[in-house]
Amino acid sequence: MPDLLPILFGVIVGLTLGLTGGGGSIFALPLLVYGMGVDPHQAVAVSLAAVGATAAIGAIHRLRRGEMEIGVGLIFAAAGSLGTPVGAWIGARLPSDLLLLTFSGLMLFVAVRMWLRSIRRPEESLIVRGSIWDDDDTNGPACRHDPTGRLRLTGRCTIAMSVVGLVTGILSGLLGVGGGFIIVPALMFFSTLGVYRAVATSLLVITIIGSAGLISHLVAGNPLDLAMTAKFVIGGTIGMGLGTRLSLRLSGPALQRLFAVAILLLASFMVASHLFGAGE
Repeated sequence: MPDLLPILFGVIVGLTLGLTGGGGSIFALPLLVYGMGVDPHQAVAVSLAAVGATAAIGAIHRLRRGEMEIGVGLIFAAAGSLGTPVGAWIGARLPSDLLLLTFSGLMLFVAVRMWLRSIRRPEESLIVRGSIWDDDDTNGPACRHDPTGRLRLTGRCTIAMSVVGLVTGILSGLLGVGGGFIIVPALMFFSTLGVYRAVATSLLVITIIGSAGLISHLVAGNPLDLAMTAKFVIGGTIGMGLGTRLSLRLSGPALQRLFAVAILLLASFMVASHLFGAGE
């Protein structure tokens, strides 16, 4: 059974990636640490490798279906790749307990934010909005679609995606996360993308940022268990297929709330483990 755990956990990671375009890595780290007893710093490297490979498989599938905004994704990913070495450098100097508590705090913040957003602004999860904003570039999202449906890569759009991408990259290098839980909300907030195209675009960004983060960790001397990573990828591929199909049957707000509840439960367990000694 222990040999099957990486595959099973990989299915969970791939399922969340397929459903939401993010969250795979936010589950991968605690599953590795608490489910398999992997050292947190080593778990970061395995998480980045497994999530990046799984996201790449999903990205290819979404690209073939024409759901991806490649230009915005590449800008986001390029900036994120610059931030990952910074995050890896910081993470290597933090104690494992502090690293995990920081991670659980981030999870709680993301869960609450996604739940509230799904209730207060459910319309943003449903469709790709048209050019409903006026011609003044200072109003509305930074990245907007023109009347033909093509996303305009203006200077304001490029700056917004670069700044958020840089922050995502730092978190990726620090906590071993692909950043999808940040990428999807950011794409929806700073552009006129709906949740489904944001999910597809985030898979491209996760692939690139995850690869950059993995390289940063390997350069820093963190080990990578290739056998464990391979099993994670196998499970992730299975989960990705299931998640992609299931996502077509769920509404955008329902996806966000499902994701938020799962993150909240896992983060609560991590906090309880440190406060009350559970899982020791």
